Amino acid sequence: MGIGRVSTGSQAFDMLLCGGYENDVVSTIYGPAGTGKTTLCLLTLLNVIKSGKKAIFIDTEGGFSISRLEQLEPDIKPILENILFFKPTSFEEQKKAFETLRGMIDDRVGLIIVDSISMLYRIEMGKKEDISQVNRDLGAMIALLTEITRKKNIPVLITNQVYSSFDDPEKVNMVGGDILKYGSKCLIELQLGHRNRRRAILRKHRSLPSDRDEVFEIRNEGIFDIEEIKEKEI
Repeated sequence: MGIGRVSTGSQAFDMLLCGGYENDVVSTIYGPAGTGKTTLCLLTLLNVIKSGKKAIFIDTEGGFSISRLEQLEPDIKPILENILFFKPTSFEEQKKAFETLRGMIDDRVGLIIVDSISMLYRIEMGKKEDISQVNRDLGAMIALLTEITRKKNIPVLITNQVYSSFDDPEKVNMVGGDILKYGSKCLIELQLGHRNRRRAILRKHRSLPSDRDEVFEIRNEGIFDIEEIKEKEI
């Protein structure tokens, strides 16, 4: 039996992933601000809803923009009607959203998005002297998402923030470290490039070689690789 995939909504990223995100794994997109993480989530969300499914969107950063969604899809009303939103403003609220999540999954749901998994976690880490419980809570969230995607065959898409190491400022580290690395079967790093260019690097995948990459641009109507842009400009 072949591996089920859902299109990313971008030809460039479908090429990178040989068809899209796998249905039964957690996929994590990470990189600095402005690299297109939320836009990638919105493109996948649109594709899933147009296929007749609903999507669950956990927005911890307030990054969901109706205006941006409307740029990608002008007929926005039926899209919004099929998104189930959570908008936690603290790590405790994020935990409660995840506790609610388990009872919401049925055959109508085709995608879960968490954008991002790490912002409220980072804030909570800054408040606590004993960070072990915070890490356990984050681990429990990833374990729940893994359970849902494996049992229900629903793709889970997470975005994550990054930070630079004091020892090696050029090295990019993903917030949450090994908790996110081990819990995600697909890791995509996004990098800023020259002008409007961005680079996506496949850092981990269970069935594809690592370090595959794709150079792309973000435009009002979506994400495009260089060849697509040339065709548009002819």
